[in-house]
Amino acid sequence: MRIAELVMAVALAALSLYNMWKSGERPSWSGEARFSNVLFGDDGAPAGGFWPFWCAGIMFLCCIWVFINGVLRLSPPSQSDEPYLDRHGIGVLITVGFPVFVMVLLTDYISIYFAMALFLLYYLLVLGRHGLVLSAAMAAVVPFWLYLFFDITMSRNLPKGVLALEDGVFVPLGNWFRALDGSMIGIMFLGGAAVIVAASMLTSRRA
Repeated sequence: MRIAELVMAVALAALSLYNMWKSGERPSWSGEARFSNVLFGDDGAPAGGFWPFWCAGIMFLCCIWVFINGVLRLSPPSQSDEPYLDRHGIGVLITVGFPVFVMVLLTDYISIYFAMALFLLYYLLVLGRHGLVLSAAMAAVVPFWLYLFFDITMSRNLPKGVLALEDGVFVPLGNWFRALDGSMIGIMFLGGAAVIVAASMLTSRRA
């Protein structure tokens, strides 16, 4: 397990550095220097590359910490002779890791929100063995919350899928939400919570 821990730490550290490099990439036509978008903009809000850059930076530091602990044999995995993946671990990788991979693939086609909704429905209904009502409510409300937070409140556009889906669904939907008063957005957040609570209560009664 020690060798696997060290290899994974190096691999994830390399991935972190790559993500940091890509986060700071600027369009050639902009004339802006690389990494000019990883701090705060003129409006005081985080620039476009702020969150991916610093999240990747934190992950890189964590990987370095894991690697040092592995070399010095300070962590439990570095002191273990057990295999890195046992039968249970392989099962988790197949039932969770593969669906996550599919969700990422679907993001470019059906948007991150619909892909996330499908993943949540699968995860809660199949793996979590929750009821259909509660699973469907969570799968609908959580992506909706994220849409309101990132696209509407923070004005940070997440992947919307193919152009036809973006222009036909998300553009008019975004225009409608942005025309609303801020208090209405807050009410919609609370409405999502009410839907989840109602679905949970309904599921509990059926049980």
